[in-house]
Amino acid sequence: MTLRERLGLALLHRLEPEHAHALSLWALQRGLAPLPAPVTSPRLATRIAGLPLPNPVGLAAGYDKNARAIAPLLKAGFGFVELGAVTPRPQPGNPRPRLFRLPAAGAVINRFGFNNEGSARLSPRLVARPKHGIVGLNLGANKDSPDRAADYVTLLRQLGPLVDFVTVNVSSPNTKNLRDLQEGRALRDLLRRILDARAGLPAPLPVFLKIAPDLDLAALDTIADVVRGVPVDALVATNTTVARPRVTGPYATEAGGLSGRPLFAPSTRILAQLAQRLEGQLPLIGVGGIASAEDAYAKIRAGAAAVQLYTALVYRGLSLLAEINTGLDRLLARDGFSNIREAVGLDRNAYAEGQ
Repeated sequence: MTLRERLGLALLHRLEPEHAHALSLWALQRGLAPLPAPVTSPRLATRIAGLPLPNPVGLAAGYDKNARAIAPLLKAGFGFVELGAVTPRPQPGNPRPRLFRLPAAGAVINRFGFNNEGSARLSPRLVARPKHGIVGLNLGANKDSPDRAADYVTLLRQLGPLVDFVTVNVSSPNTKNLRDLQEGRALRDLLRRILDARAGLPAPLPVFLKIAPDLDLAALDTIADVVRGVPVDALVATNTTVARPRVTGPYATEAGGLSGRPLFAPSTRILAQLAQRLEGQLPLIGVGGIASAEDAYAKIRAGAAAVQLYTALVYRGLSLLAEINTGLDRLLARDGFSNIREAVGLDRNAYAEGQ
């Protein structure tokens, strides 16, 4: 981490978390934030759902909700960037305060509630985005929508042609009853409507599904069965958790989704359990608690074809991205792999048992 980045993070951490979030985006837009040099290597280059990735480390949804800093985020060296979540209509989200740092735990709790400017405001920004780099969009539903499945279909039709993939987010804990859409019949019907709508787009579009970490084995069986019958292109495991594993402090009992280091073990276990069930039938993207190259490598060996991070950047800055990719390349070389694909899922059974 450079001195400039260290000072910038120190300044941001003196601010209320949501103000700091907005200021960091403002700095990125104006070229004021230091960006690491991208790390490339034949060992890191891969593909997921047909999309070519220069490296397997992506930015998770939630940071750039309104597609304001696409170019600098791509320049920072992410293998892919996921924007959003977006809803069809603008939405203020839940009342503030709704974002809480837990620095001792390397964690964050948020209860944003899909706050965003809506699809009409995002559309021209997506039209103007750089054409290099893989950019995806996380799709949500308006809180007061009478037909939430229709919201996903609307977004797919409006914004799908402007991005490289979309992620169907039915796992945020901050919109009441949204997670009900993960249940068997509701999920099957939702995905059928989305894939039917995708068939009418002018070009193929990968569709990913993001699931919660707070699922039991029966729920995972159901999800695996649904996606085998209504085939999406990848599963994203996982979103934030409503549990509070090993978290203490003044904000530990705040409502919302917990992300960061305490999420690593439960999210990796869910990832590995899905890898066991799907046996390579579709790629998995591992998210939750990644803060080092070793964490990213563990997700890959647990079954992830690619990974995403966000919360660790709050504490370590964008230079962490280059550190992870450099370290991951070193770990792959150490273990004799010529490409990341050779390591995917090798330890899934161990991680499925929580080891």
